[in-house]
Amino acid sequence: MAPKFNLLAIMITIFVFLQLQKHVYCSEFEVGERKGWVVPPANNTEMHNQWASKLRFKVGDTIRFKYKKDSVMEVSKENYKECNSNRPNFFSNTGNTMYTLDRSGFFYFISGATGHCEKGQRMIVWVMAQDASHRTSLASNNCAFFSFGLFLIIFAFQFVYFQG
Repeated sequence: MAPKFNLLAIMITIFVFLQLQKHVYCSEFEVGERKGWVVPPANNTEMHNQWASKLRFKVGDTIRFKYKKDSVMEVSKENYKECNSNRPNFFSNTGNTMYTLDRSGFFYFISGATGHCEKGQRMIVWVMAQDASHRTSLASNNCAFFSFGLFLIIFAFQFVYFQG
């Protein structure tokens, strides 16, 4: 029984380590924090851009949009400037949208609800470029890598523990 207990302790340690690594490499940001993805007050139309400008986004991070009776669209820079929702690159109206930042550069988000973008419900997110030493497919998929590691640990545990 002692070898199985030692194996279990090692596997739990590795599991905790991988979970901590996941949080180091992949961050989730909630747009607007407690307020969510809402039409800003008339005296604070830059609310969402101010929120985004205070944060450091990197490839692989996710942003969560929480909203009611609204939508979120990722659009081109030109469509952002004009609040044009006719040709979005991405659209969601689920009320709880997760968007993965899959490249460096600028992302432009607007509300698809009529008149909301014009009232300031839009946001620019800047994702920092990775330096040359980190430009690998693994760097942009850290979340998936650590999730896969967790899967391997659980699989190995089941195989070893339940074989005896």
